[in-house]
Amino acid sequence: MPTRKLSYEEIADDLAARIAAGEYTSEIPLPSYTRIAEIYSVGRSTAQAAIRVLRYRGLVESQRGRAVWPVEQSGGTDE
Repeated sequence: MPTRKLSYEEIADDLAARIAAGEYTSEIPLPSYTRIAEIYSVGRSTAQAAIRVLRYRGLVESQRGRAVWPVEQSGGTDE
C-alpha cells in the first residue's frame, strides 16, 4: 500500500504500464473509477482524472456508464 497519495499522473502512468504489459486488453477492461480509487487509495475524482489522462494519450476509450477499454494499438508492422 502506498504511504502517500499518488497524483493522477502517477496513477495514469501505472495504468498505462499495465495496459502495455497486457493486464488490460480489448477483452479485459480497466477497473471502475470506484475500484481504481480503492486500489490506489485516492478519491474518485483523482481516478477520473487519471482516466482522462489515458484518454488524452489515446490509450483508452469509454462511453458514459460503460467500462473503460484499452484502445487497440497498432504494432507498426503493416506493409
